[in-house]
Amino acid sequence: MPAEMISPPKLVTRVLLTGATGYVGRRLMFRLTGDPEIRLRLLVRNTAKLGPLPDPRIETFEGSTFEPVSLRRALEGIEVAFYLIHSLGAGGDFPELERKSAVNFREACIEAGVRRIIYLGGLGVRATASEHLRSRLETGELLGARPDRVRLLWFRAGIIIGSGSASFEIIRHLVQELPVMIAPRWVETRTQPIGIDDVVEYLYRGISLSFPGNLTVDIGAEPMSFREMMLRAAAVMGLRRYVIRVPLFSPRLSSYWLILMTPVPFSIARALVDGLKSESVAQNANAAIHFPEIRPTSYEKAIARAIEEIETNQVLSRWSDSSAQESCDIDKTDRISEAVYIVKKTQTFGEIPAARIYAAFISLGGDNGWPAFPGLWRLRGLWDKLAGGPGLSRGRRDKLRLRIGDSLDFWKVLDLRENERLLLLAQMKVPGRAWLEFSIRGNTLVQTAYFLPKGILGRLYWYSLIPVHGLIFKRLAGRIIENAPKMKKDSVNVF
Repeated sequence: MPAEMISPPKLVTRVLLTGATGYVGRRLMFRLTGDPEIRLRLLVRNTAKLGPLPDPRIETFEGSTFEPVSLRRALEGIEVAFYLIHSLGAGGDFPELERKSAVNFREACIEAGVRRIIYLGGLGVRATASEHLRSRLETGELLGARPDRVRLLWFRAGIIIGSGSASFEIIRHLVQELPVMIAPRWVETRTQPIGIDDVVEYLYRGISLSFPGNLTVDIGAEPMSFREMMLRAAAVMGLRRYVIRVPLFSPRLSSYWLILMTPVPFSIARALVDGLKSESVAQNANAAIHFPEIRPTSYEKAIARAIEEIETNQVLSRWSDSSAQESCDIDKTDRISEAVYIVKKTQTFGEIPAARIYAAFISLGGDNGWPAFPGLWRLRGLWDKLAGGPGLSRGRRDKLRLRIGDSLDFWKVLDLRENERLLLLAQMKVPGRAWLEFSIRGNTLVQTAYFLPKGILGRLYWYSLIPVHGLIFKRLAGRIIENAPKMKKDSVNVF
């Protein structure tokens, strides 16, 4: 007999959420804080990336699953622990990192007396799974290896559809930019997409589910091929698109094609392509048995909602927010003191309120573009994309607002102080390390570029760009001041 759903507990349930700065984790954090019977604690690598929390009662711990002391402290007194961690992009040894992380977490949960781990993994079967999916499957097996001491509720999802998800951004960019798509065989492979809101709801309701031992729950809407997903997304967007299948695209070539046409890096594109070489559909009916009150949103409605959130600047999280990849994560220190070369431009802005100047420079990039010599910025973005960097297509989460950890084209927000400072870390391909800073001092806008070269090539790179930097930065400061009076009042608030 299937286990029956029980009402949320009368007493407060102490919950630990890992991965709260990630795509799913940040959204789940907001869902959990809406329940007064949950006492929430977060374990993140960098608390600065959390930004303002939705509830002042949330406890935060800085650390990771590879730091036993911080992990034990975070788990003390916890009843339910969410494991929303992965090491994709951490290098060729990411499966070993995944294994070590899972075992560390499981053993720490047992030591702390945690009664339940809730894990989100991927749909698929080991026999045909890609390396990435096999690692995710093994993570689930390791987390659930000791059900006598701590139980595992293992949700398995396919492609997640939501504003800012990697899969959705790939689909959106392909559909919007290519009237005719030449596609490889894998576009006919069936998968099972699911809306991000449904994923979050399953995870949340898993806290109060009663079940014996371990439980695996496969979740998703109706199965469809990737080709169907693109054509149905096009219909939602009011576009007519054609997909022509050819047998010539190897997985590696397909991955390169995706990184040129979409914002995602090679590692994510390759993981998606490898995953679509075999079916990833539900292997059990446990979602309907144990969560009959959740009726998965249709694919079309999930696409429409994602588009609406983008158009109304309501994107809560993006795929590039957090992961093991350098392109997604940030350092705890800015290190600009190590810079060898510095270019500084200052310009007074008179009686314009500092808040307007701040709003103008935090709105740079993405669809707003770069107002000084935009053609040069696009050329630099294309060169970076061809070299394997993020380019300009990564864009930004919100058209007007930023938070620490946000991606901004080929930059990453390293520091943000309202009405004072924006510090960007360069993530484009450069022979060294670079930063771009905007700061307000009195009635003066100070714009500073810092560069720490790597070897002789880094020095040659810097000196070759001195004329260009001088031209661009002077114009950029002027355009920021020109645009400042036009900024809306609500654009100066950061969340």
